[in-house]
Amino acid sequence: MKLGLSIGYSGAELRVPVEKILLAERLGFDSVWTAEAYGSDAITPLAYLAALTKRIRLGTGIMQLAARTPAAAAMAAATVDALAGGGRVIAGLGVSGPQIVEGWYGQPWGKPYWRIRDYVAIMRKVFERKDPVAHAGREISLPYSGPGALGVGKPLTSILHMNPRLPIWLGTGTEANVKLTAEIADGWLPLAGGRLPPRRRRQGLRRFRDPAPGRGGHHR
Repeated sequence: MKLGLSIGYSGAELRVPVEKILLAERLGFDSVWTAEAYGSDAITPLAYLAALTKRIRLGTGIMQLAARTPAAAAMAAATVDALAGGGRVIAGLGVSGPQIVEGWYGQPWGKPYWRIRDYVAIMRKVFERKDPVAHAGREISLPYSGPGALGVGKPLTSILHMNPRLPIWLGTGTEANVKLTAEIADGWLPLAGGRLPPRRRRQGLRRFRDPAPGRGGHHR
């Protein structure tokens, strides 16, 4: 069993519990996790912690999909991973809720299932750098060709050579999205853990014991 430390997001003042995190690293904890809602963000504290720690993995629990495009989320995660020496960042993602998505980020709630699927697919293409990134999705497409587009966008490849296998974990709770997590993600953050009925939580864990080939197998 591996242990993780969740430090959440800030209150009115940002205080990162550095001594607690350094103690967790000395005690052998596997990971430390940040979060975001509508104040402090999840990525910036990890960049700070990357400079202060040596081994502990750095996870976002979660980055909200509406806060960034998938390319921007991949850039942020890969940049912190490079600063941390490589192989330490876990990109934890989730949709948040409609109040924050529409009220704070000014984005439509849309179809979360398809947005998650498109988002993860694009991030993996960014990390892997196999080809210039192009994606024709149900919710997100690259290059953008919707209303207001000039039509001059072209697929691009990241300048930074990223960890091609940077792990993506998903914070999900609905049955459809937990199934999707087992199919496309490297780990599960059962964010509804306190409210998820025990039967459904066990079902989600079983899916991660027998995940899609090459995916899944971790939960927190």
